[in-house]
Amino acid sequence: MVSRLFKLLIPVFLTGMVLLNIIPLLLLIFLSLGSSWMWPHLFPGPISLSSWKYVINPAAGSLPALKTSLQIALTATLINLILAMPAAKSLAHYHFKGRKACELILLLPALIPPWAVITGIHKTFIYLNLTDTMSGVILAHLLPTLPYMVRALTISFASIDYSLEEQAYLLGGNKSQTFFYITLPQLLPGIAAGSILSVLISLSEYLTTLIIGGGQVLTLTLVMFPFVNGGNPSIGAAYSLLFALMALITLFSLDTFINRYYSENKLY
Repeated sequence: MVSRLFKLLIPVFLTGMVLLNIIPLLLLIFLSLGSSWMWPHLFPGPISLSSWKYVINPAAGSLPALKTSLQIALTATLINLILAMPAAKSLAHYHFKGRKACELILLLPALIPPWAVITGIHKTFIYLNLTDTMSGVILAHLLPTLPYMVRALTISFASIDYSLEEQAYLLGGNKSQTFFYITLPQLLPGIAAGSILSVLISLSEYLTTLIIGGGQVLTLTLVMFPFVNGGNPSIGAAYSLLFALMALITLFSLDTFINRYYSENKLY
């Protein structure tokens, strides 16, 4: 009886999850194509492409903002990967005094509200002449994104089968060959998970980009926020869809790259 009930609930649960993801997307599409949407109308007013015309208009600056967002997110992710690799390996395989404290310190930026640290960072960056620059924004984006990369890679390093590395050394492989052909493929799931989180969080950063960039570094979130926050809901919906499309394309590209890497190296 319980198993039958469970089997009946699974389709209901899956349908509910699909609807929870599709309905908000449909609402955004309707809102972006309508000139107005007033209560009690079920659908928005006359269909209009004015919002999309504004978004794709070069004067709106959407394309440069989109390019800047991707540059910042991808650069921050690459730096995160370089910084997190040794830290994650140490946390996963070395047991030393203060290890838990080090791990907590590395994860703290994901737990502390941005306002608690961004003011101090901004003051420091003023002294270093990093405010109102893309370099400063990229460095500031490391703070909320690095903990996720460290955590993902720590889990991957903890699950590595090091007997394969020992076999590679016995067969004459050097350190670089062993890393690229044995260790790296085993780390790819963690790299993928950490990169996805890093890219998504960086693309979504508004407060950090606004304060450190000083309005001089325009990302898609900065261009989008005034419309979402009550300026023009239709244009805000169009920007939201563009933002979602950008994130999906980035994640799809990363997934395709990893799958191709596995396929070419016959790792599964």
